[in-house]
Amino acid sequence: MCNSGAVWKVKEQLRVLLRTGSLEDAEIAKAKLEELVTAAARPETNRLYRTVCRWWKEIEVLIITGATTGKVEANNTAIKNIKRTARGYRNAANYKSVILLRSAVRTAA
Repeated sequence: MCNSGAVWKVKEQLRVLLRTGSLEDAEIAKAKLEELVTAAARPETNRLYRTVCRWWKEIEVLIITGATTGKVEANNTAIKNIKRTARGYRNAANYKSVILLRSAVRTAA
């Protein structure tokens, strides 16, 4: 039987951990996360905690710098969507125009 309340607490604690402002607070939040994962006793939460441990150095960098790849990922998605909607153009100039117009609309909005 799934204890959805315990799983929800694990998820919320992970959010707390990722919002911390110092490495000391992050270590405390990670210890609390480990307790909640143990209490939840679910394969999914165990896997999540192992992933957090595996990526801990990168998480520390996020906490210290606040830098993410969110903007880059958003731009890559936008480029893929523009390319997807412009498929079927046989004229390279028209294809280029569609791409430039769509990207201009995104930056103007």
